[in-house]
Amino acid sequence: MLATWGAGLAIFFDDYANTLIVGSTMRPVTDRLRISREKLAYLVDATAAPVAAIVPLSTWVGYEISLIGDGLRIAAEQPGIPPATAAALISASPLSVFIETIPYRFYPLLALYFVFLTSWMKRDFGPMAEAEARAASGAGLHRRGAVLATDVSKEELQPIPGTQERWWNAILPVLTVISVVVWGLYTTGRSAAGPESSLSMVFGAADPFATLLWGSLAGCIAAVVLTVSQRILSIQETIGALVAGMRAMMTAVVILILAWSLGSVTEVLQTAPYLSGILDERLPMALLPALVFLAAAAISFATGTSWGTMAILLPLVIPLVVSLGGGLDFQVGGPYSILLGAISSVLAGAIFGDHCSPISDTTVLSSMASSCDHVDHVRTQLPYAVLVALVAITLGDVGTALGLPVWVALATAAVILYLVLRWKGRIIPEADSERSSPSLSEELA
Repeated sequence: MLATWGAGLAIFFDDYANTLIVGSTMRPVTDRLRISREKLAYLVDATAAPVAAIVPLSTWVGYEISLIGDGLRIAAEQPGIPPATAAALISASPLSVFIETIPYRFYPLLALYFVFLTSWMKRDFGPMAEAEARAASGAGLHRRGAVLATDVSKEELQPIPGTQERWWNAILPVLTVISVVVWGLYTTGRSAAGPESSLSMVFGAADPFATLLWGSLAGCIAAVVLTVSQRILSIQETIGALVAGMRAMMTAVVILILAWSLGSVTEVLQTAPYLSGILDERLPMALLPALVFLAAAAISFATGTSWGTMAILLPLVIPLVVSLGGGLDFQVGGPYSILLGAISSVLAGAIFGDHCSPISDTTVLSSMASSCDHVDHVRTQLPYAVLVALVAITLGDVGTALGLPVWVALATAAVILYLVLRWKGRIIPEADSERSSPSLSEELA
């Protein structure tokens, strides 16, 4: 579990690539160690978007920076803004503001911490504890009757008996996917952003969809070449295995298409503008970051997209906070505290709603990559996400708005999450001796 968490941190350049690569790569290992599919899906999903949204070199960052820049420009053009504040807003660097908001992104930071905590302490509660107990007892890696987003148990997807298994046949296609995706992100980003742009802007302007297609195709070609060149399978058998893999993913593809369709319906019905209308100038300043978080979470949950939520709220929230006095000269809790908190709340709330929404594309992809029942993934992840969000809102958004130093809020929140997991979580009994059997070492070798 810690290795899965670490792999999620390492593949930080895109949340889609993170989800698909980490889930499909670690699934055979976690299956062998009797870790439930629900837990694997949680480890993958709760790591992918938070790390991509925080690390300054990812497809998220350039998009976020551009939205922050638009919000600052709109805020500076508002009537009644003091000239000094307007000049400071115009001259402010969106990249610098983005970096300053990172400590205030309480939900993503605490979500990453809680994934580590549950893995390190080996404690779970709620539906996740039931899933882990079932898997450890040998009753099944997934619930009986579960509809797996990707069914990898079919006979045509299993190795041919007697075939020599080599580790590089798994590693090389994965490395091919990662290399091509990184190269594609840099190439498309450099072409869109221009030769003089910074690396963060280059990755932000990249086309992740096209590069993931390139990486997937390159990984498939590498796997076919390795398989055929070593005479593990004939060309006909290799193509048959490739088609069988596509058939195994069909359920996830249908779920994803339906999720996109439902998201389009909510867009046509103007769900997001209606929810964003909650934010007006009558709101108390100290509660603004928390209310912005809840509005962002509601929009993201309803529409299934965190990027769309950020595009709707950031140009609205930044001028609102500035007009209420949360500009450069706002002194409660330090300069910029409310403004930074509100900007961070948009980004954090969008990720939280994305984690909880059954129509979120990253949630569907996590279920697919982990070969988990999609409803089971949402049901087991929801209590963990809600717990982290409640702590993040109370100590982070409200606490810092009232003057609590940001690092004190983070440290206190970390301690509280540890104590809650220690109190509510239960240690799942270890599986039988198969966890340390020689066949495991042989399989990994």
